[in-house]
Amino acid sequence: MGPTVSFEFFPPKAPRGAAELWSALRELERLQPSFVSVTYGAGGSTREGTLAVAEQIATETTMTPLAHLTAVDHSVAELRQTIGRLAAAGVRNVLALRGDPPGADPQAEWVAHPHGLRYAAELVELVRAMGDFSVGVAAFPEKHPRSPDLATCVERFVAKCRAGADFAITQMFFRAEDYLRLRDQVTARGCDVPIIAGVMPVTNVRQIARIVQLSGQGFPRKLADRFAALDGDRPQDRAAVRAYGIAVATQLSQRLIDEGAPGLHFITMNKAAATTQVCANLGLSNAPTLAASGAAAARDVA
Repeated sequence: MGPTVSFEFFPPKAPRGAAELWSALRELERLQPSFVSVTYGAGGSTREGTLAVAEQIATETTMTPLAHLTAVDHSVAELRQTIGRLAAAGVRNVLALRGDPPGADPQAEWVAHPHGLRYAAELVELVRAMGDFSVGVAAFPEKHPRSPDLATCVERFVAKCRAGADFAITQMFFRAEDYLRLRDQVTARGCDVPIIAGVMPVTNVRQIARIVQLSGQGFPRKLADRFAALDGDRPQDRAAVRAYGIAVATQLSQRLIDEGAPGLHFITMNKAAATTQVCANLGLSNAPTLAASGAAAARDVA
């Protein structure tokens, strides 16, 4: 049995974004994903959008929604209300996250709500206590930016799992070795919660800086240099960057499949084409096969 395939989306902020989101959702629905996740903005800034999109996916598509939920800036009472609303809409899958601080700086000091929760493990327990939910948590192959070291990060991850998590989804990463190290260390601690790998096909160079800002993780220098060398203003330059990004994501995904990863969770940025192409390259869909330019890029990163 092969890995599960799933996709991540974010709530749109404008009508044009909503049209783009639903176009991507409908395109990727054809690939019959195991589930699709909807992110939750810093400090709950997109709470209403997250709930609305998850509800709409549950009622208007064939797909299973996974709603992200964070503890930031929410009291326990507000969290209970949100969880109850999800249940009422038939959304029974939640990704329980402590979350980033509110505001533009994800590395700012994290401050708990005075009537809220301090740790993701507490949120897992709260969701569990409120009914029949499947609960996921986050995993960090390169360690959480706020953890002093990888060992501490692994211990905190195992604690979240033992609080009742059914599965985990990793932060995006670009080196298979980081994922495999995390998986092995978690297994060595007697934790067998499936860890789904988060994969992002990079399609333009601007995304690299955004990845570093949002995740607090580094970006491999070799890849960054190659993307920079391909970048330019001509249409063929943009096409080359895109082909290379798709090839890198394909190669990473294939390595993860070969190593027995239980699932691949593609971060789509609310666009379907790149993710569809990676799935086609992997034989995970009936999409068109890889174009010649992409094949050349695949050889380049092999």
